[in-house]
Amino acid sequence: MTTTDPARLQVGERRDQRVALFVDTQNLYYAARDMGTAVDYQTLLDNAARGRSLSHATAYVVERDGDATAYGFIGKLTALGYRVKRRKVRVHRVNDDGVPVLEGDWDMGIAADIVRSLDHVDVVVLASGDGDFVPLLELAQERGKRVEIMAFREATSQALQDMADRFVPLGEIANIFLPPRSHA
Repeated sequence: MTTTDPARLQVGERRDQRVALFVDTQNLYYAARDMGTAVDYQTLLDNAARGRSLSHATAYVVERDGDATAYGFIGKLTALGYRVKRRKVRVHRVNDDGVPVLEGDWDMGIAADIVRSLDHVDVVVLASGDGDFVPLLELAQERGKRVEIMAFREATSQALQDMADRFVPLGEIANIFLPPRSHA
């Protein structure tokens, strides 16, 4: 594991850059879960900013009705300084077997917020491995914005990795994982 120094700037980065972080918590949750761990969102925030001016950090959360665990997670994100946007899971359609197909992704909401930010930031940092964002992020680059992706390499679209000005594999950041919970 690499010990990435959050204060160390890379090529193309300047201390005076304004950074916006957009976190697809669903995407990171499932990728980390598949690795048997969970993301430390403070470490994520520190590594996204790396000594630059953080304009804002937004975390997109999907909640299930009656799931009380989301409240603690949302509270922690808010305490860390994230602006939290919430969406309830809803029935998208019913499949041929009569089973409801649920939908609760934030792709369009994240995309809209990125577009809104383009006049106010120098760097767009997306914490997601979802390749659906490639065309939008290419547009951001065409508008002179630096695009950085923070995600798990194994769960990140190759096209997303290739187009980024900087790809940060989360698994290589020191302390990115929360310590395992003890079940005492």
